[in-house]
Amino acid sequence: MPRRKKYRTIANPPIYERFKPVGVRARGLVRTEITLDEYEAIRLADGAGLSHAAAARKMEISRSTFTRLIARARGKVADFLINGRLLCVAGGCVHFRRNIIRCLDCGFDLVIDIGESPAECPGCGSDHLADLATGFGQGIHPADKQS
Repeated sequence: MPRRKKYRTIANPPIYERFKPVGVRARGLVRTEITLDEYEAIRLADGAGLSHAAAARKMEISRSTFTRLIARARGKVADFLINGRLLCVAGGCVHFRRNIIRCLDCGFDLVIDIGESPAECPGCGSDHLADLATGFGQGIHPADKQS
């Protein structure tokens, strides 16, 4: 029986969930799925330029686990770029540290701690807000729970 998968810590939910080649309908493309933890590995190592050890600490996983994770993620991104696939960010066993709330009227993105819920947009005052973590199954990281 395989071990239960541990939760990985993700800073924020992704702003975009799907990527595709320009001028091609998504319906006709083969789907490649990158998990949230693979997305975070790409963001930390390639986007933020962190070492594997530093990125692993941020995700609260071992360096060797991070190395395997980033190798899988890079393979999927290469497949997307080379073969013109539909790349979707979804799934994974994760907890977000923060959430992003987007105003559907003005497009303002507000980064908040998980559990907070603003009543209106600080940019325009609208109450037409979207919670970006909801679609990914947001949760409270075990270390952040009050005893």
